[in-house]
Amino acid sequence: LGLTPAAVSHQIKEFEEQLGFALFARTSRTMQLTEAGTLVYESAVDALADIERAVQRARKLNRTTVQLKVTTCPTMASKWLVPRLERFRAIRPDVAIRIDVSFDLKDFRRDDVDVAIRFGAGTYPGLVVHPMLNNTVFPVCSPALLRTGPRLQQPSDLLHHTLAHDEWSGAGMTWPNWRMWMAAAGVEDFDADKGVHFSDSLQAIQAAIAGDVVALGDFAMVADDLAAGRLVRPFELGIKVPVEFGYFLVYPPESADDPLMRAFGDWVLDEARRTREEIA
Repeated sequence: LGLTPAAVSHQIKEFEEQLGFALFARTSRTMQLTEAGTLVYESAVDALADIERAVQRARKLNRTTVQLKVTTCPTMASKWLVPRLERFRAIRPDVAIRIDVSFDLKDFRRDDVDVAIRFGAGTYPGLVVHPMLNNTVFPVCSPALLRTGPRLQQPSDLLHHTLAHDEWSGAGMTWPNWRMWMAAAGVEDFDADKGVHFSDSLQAIQAAIAGDVVALGDFAMVADDLAAGRLVRPFELGIKVPVEFGYFLVYPPESADDPLMRAFGDWVLDEARRTREEIA
């Protein structure tokens, strides 16, 4: 506020005088909201949130171009969505796509976003939800590592390589990890503490492309890297993520009849169908 503590205290007292009741119960060391102060505080929060939502809606109405703002996580954005956007631009060259890259779950009423591609269980009450992609996870590495690194002929050979670990977990589910894959491959004496640990799969995949490590890749997110030869799949064994988890196209119900939303939604779901066919 640019005010000293004494000035803030003075403003609070003046506010209380105008209202005719105390907002805070004061002691020599603490200030606690009174019951009346709590009521005013909660109402003020709701009022400010209403104003914020109105401002975001007004911004959407006053966009100077035909624009669609998509929010999604970094891995989905860089490894799947962005490489395919040229195909959508060929269909709708008049539309400016804005990508909001974030792990945060954006609020359509409050935040300036139109549509989301989210990873989770698909339980988003009050929103339109379309399943897109499920996940199969398997080892990937650079072709150079196969040529110059220790051999990779059987799963136990991975014990002689540096492994990239993705430590994501959420919604009651742990992302398939090396411990699970090694168990499925029958490899014993595996130490999950060794290797390089990352907080998300994008970092692990990029480290594998750089050629130093072997990572666990989600097929939908590494399909383009495999096709381009940036990554190879040394072993066929994969772990399926529980079917109830995956990527979902999500947007508010009031947008369902919007022609631009329908065009983008149809395109995304068709691209997801193509990826599923590649996986199959």
